[in-house]
Amino acid sequence: MIAVPKQQVTQLSSYIEPLLKRIYPEPVIPGLLDKILHLIEPYLTSAAEENLKKWNHDNVLLITYGDSIASSDGRSPLTALGDFLDTYLKDTITGVHILPFFPYSSDDGFAITDYQQVNPVLGDWEDIRHIAHHFNLMVDLVVNHVSSQHSWFQQFKQGQKPGCDYFITVDPDTDLSQVVRPRSLPLLTPVDTKKGRQYVWSTFSNDQIDVNFANPDVLWEYLKIILFYVQNGARYLRLDAVGFLWKKIGTKCIHLSETHNIIRLFREILQLIDPGIALITETNVPNRENLSYFGNRNEAHMIYNFSLPPLLLHALIQGKSDHLKTWMMSMPPAPIGCAYFNFTASHDGIGLRPAEGLLSQDEYDTLLETMRQCGGDISMRRHPDGSESPYEINISLFDALKGTVDGPDQWQIERFLCAQTIMMSLEGIPAFYIHSLLATHNDTARRQETGQKRSINRHKWDYDALKAALADSDSSHAIVFEELCRLIQIRRRQRAFHPNATQYTLHPLNKALLAFWRQSMARDQSIFSVHNLSNQPQELRLADLNLLNTDTWYDLISGDQFQDIYSAYTLQPYQSLWITNKIDSAHDSSIPDPLLM
Repeated sequence: MIAVPKQQVTQLSSYIEPLLKRIYPEPVIPGLLDKILHLIEPYLTSAAEENLKKWNHDNVLLITYGDSIASSDGRSPLTALGDFLDTYLKDTITGVHILPFFPYSSDDGFAITDYQQVNPVLGDWEDIRHIAHHFNLMVDLVVNHVSSQHSWFQQFKQGQKPGCDYFITVDPDTDLSQVVRPRSLPLLTPVDTKKGRQYVWSTFSNDQIDVNFANPDVLWEYLKIILFYVQNGARYLRLDAVGFLWKKIGTKCIHLSETHNIIRLFREILQLIDPGIALITETNVPNRENLSYFGNRNEAHMIYNFSLPPLLLHALIQGKSDHLKTWMMSMPPAPIGCAYFNFTASHDGIGLRPAEGLLSQDEYDTLLETMRQCGGDISMRRHPDGSESPYEINISLFDALKGTVDGPDQWQIERFLCAQTIMMSLEGIPAFYIHSLLATHNDTARRQETGQKRSINRHKWDYDALKAALADSDSSHAIVFEELCRLIQIRRRQRAFHPNATQYTLHPLNKALLAFWRQSMARDQSIFSVHNLSNQPQELRLADLNLLNTDTWYDLISGDQFQDIYSAYTLQPYQSLWITNKIDSAHDSSIPDPLLM
């Protein structure tokens, strides 16, 4: 670590103290500030400026569980995952989000029993550090709750320090009707303790007990965890379910000002430790609420683009671009030093709250029914009045796109590739769930085995079976994987796809087409990203794109050259074009040039 002058430590305290004052009572501030500075002082850097180059056009992430791939030869799942990444993806992706790889008691890892241990069923810290050495590692900071088996909660039940002060107890007769609920489960969980029966706050389940950040010692505990993750290679920290962090009876208990200020504090401390680390918030909520986590470019470095998956799915099953375009035009450019985190599928279902107010009721109902016909399920959430509404669609995205509102057809692969190409074209950093990259089908057997709807999209591949599937050139897995890797490699060398490059939505007369313009930050490359959302050929008038006739234009995907910009071009069903005026020659020669294929 770099030695930091005492004067700088004093100066740094001036950054942290105002944030603490927005969160905690005045009397606790001096002691808490000293405690935090003592904790982070050994890790401080001499960096004074924010690093605005945390990402560029080259960044692409993979999202995976530690055991999404299992080996039958006795190797740990994390070892198998590392081998898969090194063998198949070392020239394709740059970062890996390994979903919670810690010991847990439920919720596939999100009820953590020990934040500083690797689940021995998965592997060990050496496996994690191996992956972090080759790829930028994203680690989950499950910050809202712990497992009921965590040592803190066991201490709570026994009345022992420190855990006895780390949780929230509420009289069960208290009016909590305003609290926003993500799931249809009781908000309070009865627990027998040495003090008798108490009711603890549990937003997600009776095995996931919310911690009490109103106790500053809880903040200190999580700062220690953050430092530990950074020491072990984390370059991205994902704040899981962070919107529910702070509780205040009589409010909705979501997005409270204290929550936003704690995120600001985390960001400030990460800046002091390593300005290259990025903080990402996971808030599966309506779009306007989600955008608030950028703050005044002082909270999350990245936010999940939660509205994209349901709107893109709707556009492709309906064959029209109107709602997707309206949403794109309403999205502000990410603030300086911030970026959108784009994805089409994840370990959870396709969230429906981010689509609230963006689809008509008929369209919403049609989307749900179409997904049921594709083998999916619908998870519900409970409202304050006891009623329920759809919360997320549980389905493999590959199977979600096996057809349209008119039923299944022969265009599943093309439709799916179109969805992924749109995602990686948009402003932001693209991330691929492993089961999208591998075109994994619905795992109905696993859903029946666990009784959990989300298990349908959490398949565990046998590594030998996966290798065989990828070696079979006729399998949908191989076809999708090879084409997505090719497209990712092409994308990674286009400066117009920088996460913060200009984006402008275009308006071709044909509603089956989605078109938008990206321009590099140096303004030396333009890309017109055009996509046929329908299962019929569609004509594009190149003149509608306002291509400069002084430039030569190419399609990066097919290698086609457009000699006459006043002519028409016919896009086949679900075909995508990346029309550009400049091929970046300053790229890694290991990535193939589409014009030389």
